Amino acid sequence: MAGTPATVALTRLGIPFVQHEYSHDPSVVAFGLEAATALGVEADRVFKTLLADADGRLVVGIVPVTGHLDLKALAAAVGAKRAVMADAAVAERKTGYLVGGISPIGQKSRLTTVLDETAELFDTVFVSGGRRGFDIELAPLDLISATNAVLSAIGRA
Repeated sequence: MAGTPATVALTRLGIPFVQHEYSHDPSVVAFGLEAATALGVEADRVFKTLLADADGRLVVGIVPVTGHLDLKALAAAVGAKRAVMADAAVAERKTGYLVGGISPIGQKSRLTTVLDETAELFDTVFVSGGRRGFDIELAPLDLISATNAVLSAIGRA
């Protein structure tokens, strides 16, 4: 399998990870829930990568696929007054990944990143590996290290 910017970055950093490929159904838009089902892991361990505009600055929020990104909490976590979801085209251009396969790791632009604190409940979590049908499993502390993320309560049911 060819590497992605995410796997290249983790390898360069010496961070251990496990690659998980699955067959992506093009009709599915709930990418994270599809990954959890296909990989046979509890959905709370699978995290989605979302981009938001926080007072004119693009930021990354990583939350469980079972919930939603709390934009008010994300704004507070990065010291902004408000945050709105970023345009998909902007997210793709800034990260170098396509929506549904945006990895928080190995993005084209280094963006401020916030990881939902529930990640600490697990020994390992799953995030997109940089394309649809490909996830990376790694320890939450390694995800924090690879992305310079801060932990905060940014997810909601």
